[in-house]
Amino acid sequence: MKIGVIGAGFIGRAVAQLALAAGHEVMLSNSRGPQTMSSVVSGILGVQVGSADDAAQFGDVALVAIPLEHYRSVPAKWLKGKTVMDANNYYPDRDGRIEALDRFETTTSRLLADHLPHSHVVKVFNAIFAPDLAQDARPHGAPDRRALPVAADDAAAKASVIKLLDELGFDAVDAGGLDESWRFERAKPAYCVPLDQAGLKVALAAAERTVELPPVERTQRRG
Repeated sequence: MKIGVIGAGFIGRAVAQLALAAGHEVMLSNSRGPQTMSSVVSGILGVQVGSADDAAQFGDVALVAIPLEHYRSVPAKWLKGKTVMDANNYYPDRDGRIEALDRFETTTSRLLADHLPHSHVVKVFNAIFAPDLAQDARPHGAPDRRALPVAADDAAAKASVIKLLDELGFDAVDAGGLDESWRFERAKPAYCVPLDQAGLKVALAAAERTVELPPVERTQRRG
């Protein structure tokens, strides 16, 4: 499968490395153009580079991993009919205030889905620290395998992403539709905490829409 990654930050690069290791083709892009990416992709054997438009056209599926404030820059034209994995999170200090999120009226993924009305948005990869993607990946059936939450409105798109997660080394927990994806956004019990499927289901159920937890440190490990 071809995966176009829009955003060459920590998460984009970490997912790209796992996908390449699993036998997929990957193109990474950033906002400054492929001519700026030689140092960014150094050490990622086999990755291709391009513009955001290039990556969107290249991928059978796409991953969006950019600061949320730039979600409207995602090239909708080239993503029609495609599954788009959304790893974005809302950080007001970085992204500025987004009133609909502050009032708990929408979710980060719903914002992207509204921008991409002809794509199938799947919330995934937002609730794990980038270094943990490589560290926590395990073979299928491993007893200590970590689970990641997935939310989407389209059942087929969700199933395809769950299959991809398995190939990359993770179990999945279906967290419902995009309107339920707040359950694993920033400052919720499931956010960036290593859990197996049973533990993740408990954390998702425990989330309260208007209650924000203290920031999670990467050293916090909960099984």
